[in-house]
Amino acid sequence: MVFNRPGIASMSLGRPWIHDLPGKLIQAAAHGFEGIELFFDDLDCYAQRVFGGDHHEAARTVRRLCERLSLTIICLQPFSFYEGLIDRAESNRLVSEKLAKWFTIARALGTDLIQVPSNFLGPDPKTGAARTTGDRGVIVRDLLRLADLGAGAGFRFVYEALCWGDHVDTWEASWEVVRDVNRPNFGLCLDSFNIAGRVYADPAAPSGRTPNAAADLAASLARLRTANIDPAKIFYVQLVDGERLSAPLDETHPFHVAGQPVRMSWSRNSRLFPFEESRGGYLPILDVARTFFDDLGFRGWVSLELFNRSLADPDPFTPADHARRGIESYHKMARVLRWESHDEKSAVSVPAPTSPVQHRL
Repeated sequence: MVFNRPGIASMSLGRPWIHDLPGKLIQAAAHGFEGIELFFDDLDCYAQRVFGGDHHEAARTVRRLCERLSLTIICLQPFSFYEGLIDRAESNRLVSEKLAKWFTIARALGTDLIQVPSNFLGPDPKTGAARTTGDRGVIVRDLLRLADLGAGAGFRFVYEALCWGDHVDTWEASWEVVRDVNRPNFGLCLDSFNIAGRVYADPAAPSGRTPNAAADLAASLARLRTANIDPAKIFYVQLVDGERLSAPLDETHPFHVAGQPVRMSWSRNSRLFPFEESRGGYLPILDVARTFFDDLGFRGWVSLELFNRSLADPDPFTPADHARRGIESYHKMARVLRWESHDEKSAVSVPAPTSPVQHRL
């Protein structure tokens, strides 16, 4: 029987160039996480600092450390800004150069899974011209190309709709793409933040909600329950909440970034772990989680993908603090949903590193 297992994104324990990757992995394992979504930015930072930019050697070292810590590398992510490009030469370059390199890195890491977020490249900042197409046929063909290349090399891909994506910004749209790609090595990531963040939350509104937030989310979840999605096509899920802002995120807000979608600015600064209402969490994450686990019957990796301004805190205990908060959130969700797999591992007391780890493990 497959049970749920706790994972966390490496970026969710501290910012690269502020908190070192080995230290974050140590804290994840010490607090009871079993898997890690490895962000390329973390690996790149480690490679630049310790291995002279050699990503392959950095990946091999990270793999050895994760093996010692009994951490599974769930995936390498994010393979961004790929599908639906109007510039077909750039699309071909990403396949011939970037994808080939990622296959090499993922193989060195010991993972067979690469995450692809929906494209949010946006318009050209100089001309305003569109850089992506909403033509689903083009999007599907691009991702089918990835899937077939990956199948030949022994890799899988997991596709996730971002709530600020150019054209794919709902779970429905991402599922239609996964369904049409129709390859066994191409699956779906369902993210509570991106689902609720699109139809329930509006950080630019004074209320923080869309006009019909509760009804729209309920309708979306009802469609999810009846979409006949094979749980095996859901490669993993992400659980995370969002902070209710004290003021609308407009051009006067400190989180505002010119040219950046409002929901993206909110996401980068204000995600929270589930059940952190005391920190401002307000999305109906439990309703989304019940749909994932009780209705769809998902069992597998449950990853906590947090982005928040708190991750930039240079305090050396920042990774430990976020690991603690994350695992407490996971265990509370396990208790509330009565997961049979609930097994609170004893956390080992490991002090947070006070300086970047600069040695080969």
